Amino acid sequence: MQALAPLGAIGWKVLDRFHLFGDKLALSPHGLGIAIGFLTGSYIFLNEARKRGMSEQDASSIPFYALIGTLIGTRLAYVLTHLSQYHSIGDVLAVWRGGLSLLGGIVGAIIVCFPLIRRFKVPFFTAMDAASLGIPVGIVIGRVGDLIIGDHLGKPTSWALAFKYHGGILAGYDCGFGTCQTALSGGHTQVITAQSARLISQTGAVIGQGVGVHQTALYDFIATMFLVVLLVWLNRVPRRSGIITLTFGLWYGTGRIITDFLRVENRFFGLTGSQWTSIVVVVLCAVTLVRFARRPEEPGREGPAEDREPAPSTEQL
Repeated sequence: MQALAPLGAIGWKVLDRFHLFGDKLALSPHGLGIAIGFLTGSYIFLNEARKRGMSEQDASSIPFYALIGTLIGTRLAYVLTHLSQYHSIGDVLAVWRGGLSLLGGIVGAIIVCFPLIRRFKVPFFTAMDAASLGIPVGIVIGRVGDLIIGDHLGKPTSWALAFKYHGGILAGYDCGFGTCQTALSGGHTQVITAQSARLISQTGAVIGQGVGVHQTALYDFIATMFLVVLLVWLNRVPRRSGIITLTFGLWYGTGRIITDFLRVENRFFGLTGSQWTSIVVVVLCAVTLVRFARRPEEPGREGPAEDREPAPSTEQL
């Protein structure tokens, strides 16, 4: 493996900011990716929601509340799993310093939008199927921003897709003179240079080393691209409401359980917060799919959008 790594290792100079008009204006590729991803996902949701019988007025109000839930959920979930990093309300509110949880944002959006869906008298899975086609596309776009800034770097490795540092300021690291370093939970430290990556224990012992590190954002990007293809294929023909949602939850949750083992993250009873969340999601999705298989859908109930009467809009209620 060591011999193959130099031939297959990947890497690029990370870019933490796009500077416009000199240094007068700077944009974060990470924030830009999230914004474009959310807007793209919202557009797909609106298109799919109309196909599933939701009125345009009802559907168009959901992305706004989803944005509120996402903003709260992404930050709250990260803070709760990294409490030792925050010492004041100001630290919690300083989102420009980084620290967001993707799964927390999805959960937050669902929680905030659920009362709205009930108010519109739209079946839960009808709305979620529309959203589940847009969310993974948004994730793929957002991961591009993560890759540009070098975010979500994992443990040292020497396999063929090891990410090698080629310069720039890595997200979450202190970089200078060709060396990037970050403090991790448990007193561990990770040091990355152009030549190697090392994970060092509190006592100074090297507990992991390689030519680079796992780029977990890249793994998530690739896995989610395949998920998008699968969901588009499933959406070609009418299917029982919930199949799209449950497929998304099962696939993406399983992927996060696997890739988070490669991350250098805070852990609770051996697993990251995202892994515990994903386990709950995967179990719920699997159980529901089994129930679907044992109880075939009754004719005339929650079929495809073209076969259903449109849900009543707020003007009709």
